Amino acid sequence: MSAGLRWRGGLLAATLLFFGLWTAANFVSEEQREAAWYWPDEVMRLGLDLKGGIHWVLGVKLDVAIEHELDYLKGRLEEEFKEEGLAIERVGVEDRFLVIEVKEAGGLARARELTEETEVLEEAEDGAERVIRFHLSERWQREIRERGISQVLEVMRRRIDDPVHGIPDSVVTRQGADRILVQIPAGQMDRELARSLLKTNAFLEFKLVVDQAPSEALLKAKFPDGLPKEHEIVVEREPESDRIVNVYLVSERPNLTGEFLSDARVGFDRQQRPIVLFTFNAQGAETFGELTEKNVGKQLAIVLDNEVASAPAIRSRIGAHGQIEGRFTSQEAAHLANLLRSGALSVPVEIEEERTIGPALGADSIRRGAQASIVGMLLVVLFAGIYYRLSGLFASVALACNLIFIVGIMSMAQATLTLPGIAGVVLTIGMAIDGNVIIFERIREELLAGKLPRAAVQAGFKKVFWTIFDANLTTLITGVILFEFGTGPIKGFAVTLSIGIVTSVFAVLVLTRFLYSLYLGERRLTELSI
Repeated sequence: MSAGLRWRGGLLAATLLFFGLWTAANFVSEEQREAAWYWPDEVMRLGLDLKGGIHWVLGVKLDVAIEHELDYLKGRLEEEFKEEGLAIERVGVEDRFLVIEVKEAGGLARARELTEETEVLEEAEDGAERVIRFHLSERWQREIRERGISQVLEVMRRRIDDPVHGIPDSVVTRQGADRILVQIPAGQMDRELARSLLKTNAFLEFKLVVDQAPSEALLKAKFPDGLPKEHEIVVEREPESDRIVNVYLVSERPNLTGEFLSDARVGFDRQQRPIVLFTFNAQGAETFGELTEKNVGKQLAIVLDNEVASAPAIRSRIGAHGQIEGRFTSQEAAHLANLLRSGALSVPVEIEEERTIGPALGADSIRRGAQASIVGMLLVVLFAGIYYRLSGLFASVALACNLIFIVGIMSMAQATLTLPGIAGVVLTIGMAIDGNVIIFERIREELLAGKLPRAAVQAGFKKVFWTIFDANLTTLITGVILFEFGTGPIKGFAVTLSIGIVTSVFAVLVLTRFLYSLYLGERRLTELSI
């Protein structure tokens, strides 16, 4: 055996041993992996359809988006009427209609002109004297609904797939016109914490504190003539007991909202208590700086979903960076940072369906998938051995090594194996033999042309290289596209397909050729069994 052949054989054996350890690690217990130094720490993960988990269907309240749009148009029209000096009795929203009542009948024509400029309102036919009623056009309602479901879907994906504290291997996808499907594998996150990720609106507001008291009754007692106009009461609760610890009087309109946040992270104060550090974008930093500079010594309530998270005193001007202090655990702080980072929901959602997928179904899927893989491989090996004899044996060895490479790479990358992923493995087995068939047929043609076995093998591999490379490259591009734009099971299929394509090309062009070289060696054969 030549030195070059020995080097190639040693390198291939080391590669096979390396990936073989990663593959075998999936079949030993966690205690055995920890006990022996040579076992890798991590193994391949199982998807929801194999491991089990939680399945939610969320209903998105898109009618609220219509109401929000009407409220926005109401405020916009009130400003325009005021600028025009138009005598308006009232502008209101009733039963999803925008109602405008003018003081003089002559003002109806001008009110209609101003509403027509919005290009989204259509007048209802049942208007009374000095009263006109409008509803949103069907086209605009469809656009608002589509925009609402898209925004909720994007926020949910950022929350669930958050790279820092999100849930790996989860599925977040649209289902129908007004529903979102969320699936989380078992053991990835506490059920209640996951539910709060789905249901929490996460609307953040910063409001200056006007007054405070230990209870709502004591606070109202300070204002015997009633609370000041355009002000409201918000409470601060103790997380463990849900007991009210403080009550604050703040303005209804926030001084700043969380829409200007660019980032949120978990940090720790001087006493090593968890806090949430946040960063504003440029516009938010400027507004926050002016707000804190003008109100040094006052309290600033940080309100999350109408409840106070903390109300620190402003000691100096604060720019782009700030922090939220509270009675947080590390997990709660990470959870809040994730919510703030992903953004607030524009419309509320509710859990319409919740069910647990047990691991028994997944175990059955794994068993059947393994059976399909074994049967498929045996049939391929049987065909190759009968039709191509010795060359078929080489192809079978390369095919077995290819499976070790696939499982080993997926284990190293901690990729997720799903039921469609098992289908990808089975498909890879069939595709892997295709390359060998092309090579064998080409070698057979070269032998029929009168070439000696060694020359025929060299010519066969050389002439089919670009054919195999091009065919697998186009399939690999398809797999990458499926991974980039697919979700859940589609990604699982794309992962195994893409890895299988790369390893198949390596097994066909490198392993099979090495076996031919090893067999031919220095012998001057005049015939080759193929």
